[in-house]
Amino acid sequence: MTAMVQIDGVEKTYKGGFQALKGVSLDIREGEILALLGPNGAGKTTLISAICGITMPTGGSIHVGGHDVVRAFRKARAMIGLVPQELTLEPFETVWNAARFSRGLFGAAPDDAYLEDLLKRLSLFDKKDNQIQELSGGMKRRVLIAKALSHDPKVLFLDEPTAGVDVELRRDMWEIVAALKETGVTIILTTHYIEEAEAMADRIGVISKGELLLVEETDALMARLGRKEMRISLNEPLGAIPADLSDYDLRLEDEGQALIYSYDTRAERTGIARMIAALTEAGVTIADVETSQSSLEDIFVGLVHQRDNAEGDAA
Repeated sequence: MTAMVQIDGVEKTYKGGFQALKGVSLDIREGEILALLGPNGAGKTTLISAICGITMPTGGSIHVGGHDVVRAFRKARAMIGLVPQELTLEPFETVWNAARFSRGLFGAAPDDAYLEDLLKRLSLFDKKDNQIQELSGGMKRRVLIAKALSHDPKVLFLDEPTAGVDVELRRDMWEIVAALKETGVTIILTTHYIEEAEAMADRIGVISKGELLLVEETDALMARLGRKEMRISLNEPLGAIPADLSDYDLRLEDEGQALIYSYDTRAERTGIARMIAALTEAGVTIADVETSQSSLEDIFVGLVHQRDNAEGDAA
């Protein structure tokens, strides 16, 4: 698949010496949804700002649709739509005029038919003559998306698109993003909602302290790093795990009322049958058993933790 955005060794160091980006390299494919996960200060917004030409990288190169974002800024920027996290809108402007004005800012010729179709796709057309101050928070976010798409860009950046939005409106936003992907728009979103990335993204990138830790297909990431846990509730509490069970990855929880067994989902054999048999032989009686898959949040936290530990060891 063709790379719509090519990021090669991008660095950003500010005057005070703080390095916000440390040699980030990434190809973003045409028509995909890529989610960037990372804690506050990880470099997500700085990376987006560098791609959009808002901040100047101090090293490396970025191309959008084949155009260098520094040497061919106007051509590159014309291919990009940006939806910021903040609701930066003129309260007394109408929805229609806001979208029409944004289109003009990029030098695009007037096209009322395109804008009408865009507002209909975003369920905004019936509000086109309303002042923005009259809209709900969810509708205002739709207006931000309309403004970002007003010049028909090929790449859309969504910086925390559902921050502060209730669950119902968040799911509406997911549907909007999925519909935009169907039209061929390449979408890059930053999010703090792990389930959002897991549900929507084709690929997930994890960034921490200015470094891209990995970029991988969502399903493959879950399969490669995911683990399952079996929770075994006991009829009688244990003071300690029996010595005969020391070969199994077990831990006690709930004051000895439960055993947690961790196992690799990729392993040819999980060892569950042998472990249950060993429990019976040790005289441990089981009240209930349930399993759960590691979430993307578990994986994300683990990756960042591994990186921090590696830095500590190097120091």
